[in-house]
Amino acid sequence: MNATGNLEIIRQEFVETGNISLGIRPEIAASWQRSRQTGVNPEDGVSHVVLNSQQLAELRLHKHHLISTAQPIIDKLHQLVTESGFIVLLADDEGYVIDIAGDKSTLTRAVHLNLYLGGNWQEREVGTNGLGTALALNHPVQISGAEHYCDKLRGWTCSAAPIRDLTGHIVGALQMSGPCSRAHLHTLGMVVAAVEAIQGYLDIEEKSHRLTVLNNHLNSIFFSVSDGVLLINQQAEIQEVNPVAEKILAYPAAKICGQRITRFLDLKPHALETLGKGSPLASAETAFYGKHDPAYCRLSAKPLKDEQNNILGNILFLKPIDEIKNPANRYTAVPANFHFSDIIGQNERLQTAIKLALLAAKNDANVLLQGESGTGKEVFAQAIHNHSSRHTGPFVAINCGAIPHELLASELFGYEEGAFTGAGRGGRPGKFELASGGTLFLDEIGEMPLEQQITLLRVLQDQKITRLGSSKVISTDVRILCATNKNLKEEVKKGSFRQDLYYRLNVIFLQLPPLRERKDDIPLLFSTFQTAVCRKSGITLQSIERNILEHLRAYEWPGNIRELQNVVERMIYSTPNGVLSTELLPQEILTVAASAERKSHSDPKQPLKMKMLRQQFRQSFAEHERQEILTLLSREVGNVSAVARTLGISRSALYRKMHQFKLL
Repeated sequence: MNATGNLEIIRQEFVETGNISLGIRPEIAASWQRSRQTGVNPEDGVSHVVLNSQQLAELRLHKHHLISTAQPIIDKLHQLVTESGFIVLLADDEGYVIDIAGDKSTLTRAVHLNLYLGGNWQEREVGTNGLGTALALNHPVQISGAEHYCDKLRGWTCSAAPIRDLTGHIVGALQMSGPCSRAHLHTLGMVVAAVEAIQGYLDIEEKSHRLTVLNNHLNSIFFSVSDGVLLINQQAEIQEVNPVAEKILAYPAAKICGQRITRFLDLKPHALETLGKGSPLASAETAFYGKHDPAYCRLSAKPLKDEQNNILGNILFLKPIDEIKNPANRYTAVPANFHFSDIIGQNERLQTAIKLALLAAKNDANVLLQGESGTGKEVFAQAIHNHSSRHTGPFVAINCGAIPHELLASELFGYEEGAFTGAGRGGRPGKFELASGGTLFLDEIGEMPLEQQITLLRVLQDQKITRLGSSKVISTDVRILCATNKNLKEEVKKGSFRQDLYYRLNVIFLQLPPLRERKDDIPLLFSTFQTAVCRKSGITLQSIERNILEHLRAYEWPGNIRELQNVVERMIYSTPNGVLSTELLPQEILTVAASAERKSHSDPKQPLKMKMLRQQFRQSFAEHERQEILTLLSREVGNVSAVARTLGISRSALYRKMHQFKLL
């Protein structure tokens, strides 16, 4: 006689006499004893305690958190055993079934036993069974065939495990049930693994709730202190600011959060190093840059660490200083924010310019940047300054073409009170004084009048200036960066630019390519601008027509990168439904695209050329998208929602892209 037959005989003997022979598992024997003591009918096996629809609805609402947490795990478990004849059940701590999924034919069989939503499956109701016995024993158990106490359950195999919360209390149980003929030990292992996953999610959510409560207490303190307070992460990005800090910086929290701290505070290298190491920062005088003129404050900082002593970031305290130590400070420009990492593009000519600019940053030689309007000359200038030995000094910019000729000298060299009609009381320092110890960026140098070119040449030779209306000579220590959209060699030939000044300025020459000569960078630029605009505006894009990139490539871009950025921003703000279509492109771009299309029809070889270019273009854009998604997924530790928000697209659109790039 086989083991199943022996088990049947043992069970029948127990039912008749109450005696249990050897050869049965202790936990099964104990469960039979409990079933007999509570008066369970061994010929039954149907749950007779079933909630009505209203009671079930109330219970499911009460257990919504457990159901919603377990639902994805149940779905995954069901997918693994689909068409195997198994069903998956979730019960509460009292044994009531609150969720169920599985094979339709098995579900139909289960209905006859009231093994469905609202049925109670404690041992005292239906005897030995998976859910009831797991809850009674407080550990996982598998019940198969004749191990069930009741006759009607002998055709089933049930694997169940209790679910515990963070404190160890049982909150429910999970079970897989199916035909007894398909009983296997690995089924219990799957259930146990699923329960561990559910418990893991419950633990995380409980800890999150506790942190929320703690955070609310901390917020009440955070928003009531008299000093300005900023929370920054390890990347020196501002995460939170209190109302006092908003008032000091004269920006709302929405404009401050997400920015690097160096956007608002002039932190010296040693201060940044101290913050990075997680060491406290004593009260130090620091310049801060709000919406208004730069000013000074007292800064102190303390590190934020987790329970493992890992550095999470820092909390900074700001206290404004009423007396401004440097009176000239109120005339300085906004600090240089751009670095070489902000220069977007892989084009060979652009990369050559970047390499030369990096070399220029290592010395104090004068640099002449030449390029059309909108090619990023000031971005290069700021990057050179920020990577030079003068990066802790001021970066002062002046547009020589935007200032009336008669006022240019006073702007560059300053003036004393009464030097000319309209001169401000007390006089004013010039840009050379303000840039001392740092960098002076002379934009549109080709527009400087000849008489000022002579004065500038003398200052560059002597490193000394004299304010208008003064005889006092002031020494300067300034690194000169110049930019122009003109060909200064041609201007020298015309006599509109001094040759000696040209050679004095043109120690290192950087030619920045126009966008029409680096169209291979358009996908990268488009993607970068699109992400930035969506993040700033909160607009979520559903899709982007591929033809847009082809139209952008066909256009010549007289306004260069600045024009492309404006076009991308205008399109996103104009989209009615989150879809970027070619209809949103400016008319001048559509006209050029239509002309290119007509030309391709007239040239028999043109369609093939265009097809190859389109393919290369799409591949370039796709590879950039793939790398950007990979980078963001790594940074956000796999948080798809956060990545979608950063990219400015919906979660479904992101999932489509991940499938497309085989990232799932």
